[in-house]
Amino acid sequence: MNSDLETKIKAAMANPQNLGEMPDADAIGTVGNSDCGEMLRMWVKYKEENGRKVIDKATFQSFGCETAIAVASLATELIRGKTADEALALKPEQLSGELGPLPPMKIHCAELVQGALRSTLAPERCEENKATSTPAAAQQVPSLMDKMGSGERSVGGKKITFIN
Repeated sequence: MNSDLETKIKAAMANPQNLGEMPDADAIGTVGNSDCGEMLRMWVKYKEENGRKVIDKATFQSFGCETAIAVASLATELIRGKTADEALALKPEQLSGELGPLPPMKIHCAELVQGALRSTLAPERCEENKATSTPAAAQQVPSLMDKMGSGERSVGGKKITFIN
């Protein structure tokens, strides 16, 4: 990674935007794989604006690398004021925003965020998340720690202990 990108990622990590759960979310989506450790959950709240249903606020939680967290932080700001269709039309390189182009080894971070957007905003396309697209489900959906499991796990011969 070039030093300019590293500097931008460090700046985004120093003050991540929209981090955390949103109890009154209108939609929730989760992507990732607990076996490899990268997971991203996104919450979205809508509002009516000029006769259109637009994204009022988006938040996220992530188990992933700094780049994925930085892209998620930027993307939650970028989609504010957009309709679901407008947000879904954003490409991974657009979601990385002011970070600029990501190197090939980090493109998957923006794709993870794009997948979370799809899971959140178009749950009918993501069978696993069909039940999490309603406000009532928002209060019943397990946290990322619940999804990962609690206690101890062994992954790739290494012992992982989850601390709550």
